[in-house]
Amino acid sequence: MRKVEVMPFSEGWSLEFETEAAKLQEIFGVELIEIHHIGSTSVHGLSAKPIIDIMPIVKDILQIDRYDGKMAGIGYEAKGENGIAGRRYFQKGGDERTHHIHIYEDGSQEIFRHLAFRDFLRAHPEKAKAYGNLKEKLGQQFPYDIASYINGKAELAAHIEQEAIEWDENRKRS
Repeated sequence: MRKVEVMPFSEGWSLEFETEAAKLQEIFGVELIEIHHIGSTSVHGLSAKPIIDIMPIVKDILQIDRYDGKMAGIGYEAKGENGIAGRRYFQKGGDERTHHIHIYEDGSQEIFRHLAFRDFLRAHPEKAKAYGNLKEKLGQQFPYDIASYINGKAELAAHIEQEAIEWDENRKRS
């Protein structure tokens, strides 16, 4: 059973992202447009589960399945769309997960949503702190119940996401 472990922000998370992003660049080559560090580990000062979320943007999502073997070679398990149409999802580390890869084709609305959420929390440290505090509390309350942990933060995460999307749209109009 996987333990829900939320820890204070670590400067090492960005280095872990850079190291893994270089490996992904090597694997996906010309198919890759860009790679983003997303999720809580990408927001300075935010407490998080120490799992690095990475979002590669590719030219053609339908080409990604042919890289499953190479991804397995560096420790990733392919999970297909894993509940989100148009995504290719990979996990590394089994029950002791270390990385999640969320691959989207250029132009996907999911890209916009992830980046708006990340950038909003980076620009609003008080919101990031509140979100991190809730995650720490839930991690202590539900150390072996990932579903309750996820459900416990869902409402605040949805509220932040809505704020983030509006903030990002207004920012782009200015």
